[in-house]
Amino acid sequence: MGEFYTLREPLKGYEIKFGTVPLVSIKVPAIQRELSESLVRRLMASIDKVGFVEPVLLIESEDGYEVINGQHRVEAAKLLGLGEVLGIILPPELKNYIISLNVEKAPNLKDKSHQAYEIFSEHLRKNPDMEETNLELMVEEPYYITVGFVIDRFQDRRFPGYAFEKVLKKVDSFLELPLSEAQRERERRAELLLEAKDVLNRRYEELQLQNALQKEAIVVRAFQNVYGKRVRSVEDDFYTAFRRMMEEIPKVNLGEDYGIISE
Repeated sequence: MGEFYTLREPLKGYEIKFGTVPLVSIKVPAIQRELSESLVRRLMASIDKVGFVEPVLLIESEDGYEVINGQHRVEAAKLLGLGEVLGIILPPELKNYIISLNVEKAPNLKDKSHQAYEIFSEHLRKNPDMEETNLELMVEEPYYITVGFVIDRFQDRRFPGYAFEKVLKKVDSFLELPLSEAQRERERRAELLLEAKDVLNRRYEELQLQNALQKEAIVVRAFQNVYGKRVRSVEDDFYTAFRRMMEEIPKVNLGEDYGIISE
């Protein structure tokens, strides 16, 4: 299934393989982000000019290979009619660190949250008794999991996660619960985020705003009105903090200077 040279990774010392890989043997796992058509087109133009010179990162699976970095290059190669691509085969355990490895297109919050949800779900299937805190080395921020539940579990792909991100950083944390119990807790937090989204959208419409980025400004000001402008940590738990902020959001108004003020 391709011809490879065996090499040793210079820092960690594990074995990797390098060579040509048939495209038909490469699969895109669910953990990957959605394809960007514009990026695929740019890559097609680049590959057409200089060839396929940047290897994709793969892990070996039961029926071929899974791409952990380079799915856009793989798609571009398919559309150009290539039969194989250059690939680097990494040990299977590195799949857990896909977020830090995947640098082809800087992942946004939606991408990171989708990947965090897939990592959570995979470990839940394999080891439901594992404590969620063990995901800290695989998921950069705990709130990625919560937002991932909003996006993937509740299928709200238009959720404005960016609007709540600064608040989530202060009030969400990895859970000292087995994944089987953490699953329900993440669902409850996701349900509260959906309620907060509805409150935010109503105020946004009432103010007749046009710039979606102003949703973040409304949330930040509501949070500051409750906890102060320079608060670094919040003693209230996740639910109390969000409900207090949600009570404040309807009071936020747009001032004459186009800043956000409180009524």
